[in-house]
Amino acid sequence: MAVPEKDHQPGSEIADPDKEVGELVGRLTAPGDLEPAERRKLLGRLAQSLAAGAKRARATGAGRGRWLADVFLNIVPRIPIRDLHTLSEHHHGLTGEELADDLVRTAQKATMTVGAIGGALAAAEFAAPPLLLSAPAQLVAETMVVAAIEVKLLAELHEVYGVRVQGTGTQRAVAFTAAWAKQRGIDPLAPASVSLALGAATKTALRNRLMRTLGRHLTTFGPFLTGAVAGGALNRIATKKLGEAIRNDLRGKLPRGKRREEVDPGTSGELET
Repeated sequence: MAVPEKDHQPGSEIADPDKEVGELVGRLTAPGDLEPAERRKLLGRLAQSLAAGAKRARATGAGRGRWLADVFLNIVPRIPIRDLHTLSEHHHGLTGEELADDLVRTAQKATMTVGAIGGALAAAEFAAPPLLLSAPAQLVAETMVVAAIEVKLLAELHEVYGVRVQGTGTQRAVAFTAAWAKQRGIDPLAPASVSLALGAATKTALRNRLMRTLGRHLTTFGPFLTGAVAGGALNRIATKKLGEAIRNDLRGKLPRGKRREEVDPGTSGELET
């Protein structure tokens, strides 16, 4: 799998996450419900895997924002994106607006669950000061998973609305990530939407978006269950807001007179990897 080009000089890369990082994010964003204990276990393993990379980043003096963006760009090609036919099958045959509604609800539930689990872990560490130093890695893991869930939602809403993005699996994944950073849909008639997906301005937008997401998760630092409640609620609200923004944007990109319900679930292709 090709790794997206970095925006710094060759040889200065500091984000080389283990294969396990991408696999864990893939499992945490895969269709279907995970048991809370399993999700908590996977988040813990992801935090451990990310900790070493964060340590290397600090050693090189790289900013956390750049490191987060580098790691996430290595992860996004592993996010499982379903085509329209598969989406309809997985959501009880729903199509059109009803399918989009269900996708947003499912994503909200997923990010809320991640926030609640991350908040509960952070609350436990708040109550046990010797463990507090491990909390940042947990928050980074939570941020990565929530961002991946939202990128997946954005990409699959493009499938539902029939807004197709051309390119290889990696190119499309990066384009969807760029769209997530800017909180808007992709215009398939504008080549820059994909070809400039790794431009300096977009990379800056991605770093800023990830840092804002990380900052949102800092609210999970609190005693008892306040962190869990805050983490879950804020993630749910943010994911709902994203879903509404993308849906409104994509509706405007449909050909005049074409209704969403007319899209045939069998006409969409899978995201290549």
